[in-house]
Amino acid sequence: MRYYTRKLGFYLVALWAALTLNFFIPRMMPGNPVDTLMAKLQQRGGAADPSVRRSYELLLGTDTGDPLVSQYLSYLAGLLRGDLGVSVSVFPTAVSEVISEALPWTIVLVGIATLLSFLLGVGLGTVVGWRRGSWLDSLVPATTVLAAVPYFWLALILVAVFASALRWFPVNGGYDVILDPGWNGEFIASAAYHGVLPALTIVISSVGGWLLGMRNMMVSTMSEDYVLTARAKGLREGRVMTRYAARNAVLPSVAGFAISLGFVVSGSVITEQVFSYPGIGMRLLQAVENNDYALMQGIFLVITVAVLGANLVVDLLYGLIDPRTRAGH
Repeated sequence: MRYYTRKLGFYLVALWAALTLNFFIPRMMPGNPVDTLMAKLQQRGGAADPSVRRSYELLLGTDTGDPLVSQYLSYLAGLLRGDLGVSVSVFPTAVSEVISEALPWTIVLVGIATLLSFLLGVGLGTVVGWRRGSWLDSLVPATTVLAAVPYFWLALILVAVFASALRWFPVNGGYDVILDPGWNGEFIASAAYHGVLPALTIVISSVGGWLLGMRNMMVSTMSEDYVLTARAKGLREGRVMTRYAARNAVLPSVAGFAISLGFVVSGSVITEQVFSYPGIGMRLLQAVENNDYALMQGIFLVITVAVLGANLVVDLLYGLIDPRTRAGH
């Protein structure tokens, strides 16, 4: 129990530190979201008098007349109420609404792509590691080269070949614009069709890392006593590979997979930008371009909570899977 209590306390402190950085970092950036709104108002012929500016400052929580400490305490109080503020990028929409609209797109796309790349990488890594020295082992460098390819370059290649040249898939977007978003077969099919190339980009870029990691762990595990004992007992090769070698070799990959799930909510900014995909990455880029403090803080908050939550789950599961991690606690 002491082990779990210490872990929980550590992550609560880490969450507080992340929230504090989340508040101060956007305010250290050049520019001001109020200036952005005032410029938009002037372009539309609106009056840019001091009272309007004051109203925007109060609305966005960037009142320069209040001490920074007071703004910080108001920020924490707003988080406790679930109030993430108002977005400048899509004014006057609430930040929580903007995130709730974009987050499902990213979770589905990046989540499925991450799961597929993990399963493919671990499965292939298990077979390649078990048959080290074979022709399969010589293919590993080719997959690791793909992991070093920049996301945007690979995405552009896929667009040029499969979208522009062959016209098998759409060039950009998350769904057919003539459809109304909803939980119906036609819209889901359109969203899946538009998500093929972005997902393929993520899978191709990340599968090599999972494969290489699992392959190396399999090679290391095969020399362990319990694997040698299982072979000496005359057990089938397939059973030794899956039940003894792969079962222990996959533990670091499982930990890495759980942590990577935490980054799913952050999406792939570059991939979403290339494909004009309506995910959280596009919203984050839009927030940075418009000095949208509230939206940036809201997105970073969701990412932080997801990553810390994934790490906490990994630590707790490791305490259950491997009791040695609790030794001394």
